[in-house]
Amino acid sequence: MSPKLAVCHNARINRNKVFKGLAKRGRSTMGWFFGFKLHLIINNKGEIMAVKITAGNVDDRKPFEAMIAGLEGKIFADKGYISKSLFQRLWQRGLHLVTGIRRNMKNYLLPILNKILLRRRFIIETLFDKLKTSMGLEHTRHRSPANAFVHLISCVAAYRLGKTKVKMGPITVPETIRQVEYQI
Repeated sequence: MSPKLAVCHNARINRNKVFKGLAKRGRSTMGWFFGFKLHLIINNKGEIMAVKITAGNVDDRKPFEAMIAGLEGKIFADKGYISKSLFQRLWQRGLHLVTGIRRNMKNYLLPILNKILLRRRFIIETLFDKLKTSMGLEHTRHRSPANAFVHLISCVAAYRLGKTKVKMGPITVPETIRQVEYQI
């Protein structure tokens, strides 16, 4: 998941001189924007594992492999990361990419624990909300690119060093599901 970091309103893209040549026009679920994307990977304790900033028009899957270097286990991602070749490359490295399915895809069986953990992906959304609202991550008043990136890095560092982290909490599996798993 990579939220947008708009640097100006869409009506003022042609007048923006501060980020000329750096920021690009991109599309998110909320529509078109001019700016950057912030890519984060967090663990189940809410700790930031990797950070990357790209232009707004970069596909989410491009910086993904560089960010997960050295990680192992399962990675839960949104539907923007679905790619058969990416899944196979990660599988060979010992990583299991778990995503939902798109409307036009065939349904496939997913272990119940992975399905429950995939629903817990909202934690990253909570982290982005905290960064944007309480730490002022996204605003459009920067006067230099260096100032903007220092502000962005300081917001991420403040979260990292802060005492309140977004946590996953214990995973509870309903008793009926546990009985079905043991019968198989």
